[in-house]
Amino acid sequence: MTDLRVRAAGPDDLDTVLAFWKSAVEGTSISDDRDGVERLLARDPEALILAELTGVLVGTVIAGFDGWRCHLYRLAVHPERRRQGIGSALLAAAEERFVRLGGRRGDAMVLVRNTTAQHAWQAAGYTPQEQWQRWVKPLTD
Repeated sequence: MTDLRVRAAGPDDLDTVLAFWKSAVEGTSISDDRDGVERLLARDPEALILAELTGVLVGTVIAGFDGWRCHLYRLAVHPERRRQGIGSALLAAAEERFVRLGGRRGDAMVLVRNTTAQHAWQAAGYTPQEQWQRWVKPLTD
């Protein structure tokens, strides 16, 4: 897709990203709000990666690196633009970022019920680690 532009998000993109996630993402998180995304960009300005076609947002991924582990969140492609290489382009950008920062392994959080996403992650070379469970505790109300 030659007219696809992949770039880091900036503060002016936040409202567009949040609206996009409402239509393109399965499930929500406690930090899927303006404050959460602003904190992400303040701490790691290149973590939120966008894909655009002719200036229109068609995909996102958060490629967070804490200096030890590479975490992938919010890989989302507009439903009408799936299976066109956008997700692959976003993952390639995220993985290149991780390697540049010294990361050695990427991990992704995928909802158990989201079989479409599971197929996409598997096609990208990721495999589930059945021996792990995610444990969470909300820190705020």
